[in-house]
Amino acid sequence: MEIVRDLFNFVRERKKFWLVPVIFFLLILGFLIVIGGGSSVAPFIYTLF
Repeated sequence: MEIVRDLFNFVRERKKFWLVPVIFFLLILGFLIVIGGGSSVAPFIYTLF
């Protein structure tokens, strides 16, 4: 969680607000990959892509 906090501190200090949607999308995509890897939800997640 420290990495996420450091990223958002970087965005706030450097005024790079265009990075927020990119970071948010990557976090959601990573979460879907972790959840969909070995669960019964995997077929439903794979239909999204």
